[in-house]
Amino acid sequence: MPNSEHRVFPYLLRDLVIDRPNQVCCTDITYLPMRRGFLYLVAVMDWTTRKVLTWRVSNTIATRSHAVMSAKPTGDVEFCLEALEEALARFGRPEIFNSDQGSQFTSPRFTGVLQQAGVRISMDGRGRWMDNVFIERLWRSLKYECVYLHAFETGSELRAGLGKWIGYYNARRPRSAS
Repeated sequence: MPNSEHRVFPYLLRDLVIDRPNQVCCTDITYLPMRRGFLYLVAVMDWTTRKVLTWRVSNTIATRSHAVMSAKPTGDVEFCLEALEEALARFGRPEIFNSDQGSQFTSPRFTGVLQQAGVRISMDGRGRWMDNVFIERLWRSLKYECVYLHAFETGSELRAGLGKWIGYYNARRPRSAS
């Protein structure tokens, strides 16, 4: 959910030819059901290769009711910053970084890191999940191929399962190039 005090940036990817790694990176957050409760996952993905560059799990951002699963959580930006900073350190600065308008991604701390690195910031149109379709596809695959099959009990079990699945996804799982 956007914070009305945070700046929202325009969507820069419409009609843009994206054809090389590190040209555009994207990010998003999803909830992960556990046997008891939920955890949240943020990932940074390269738009061209569809590889997950970095990811983090958190249990601290849920400040809204879990009854509405389509609602984006609000709150803690720390785990998002950790994933972003690791991606920048390991893979360098992309030309454009795309996200939704969630409060974690519109926060001055998050956008400040991107601006300081000289990255152009792009944000999906409000309610336009298709603007970030590749990471939305990642969430669907990850949930159906890993999370829903295992009903993880603990955060450490979930992290281990995610690490294994993301390694498989990045190295061997077939992906569409479009």
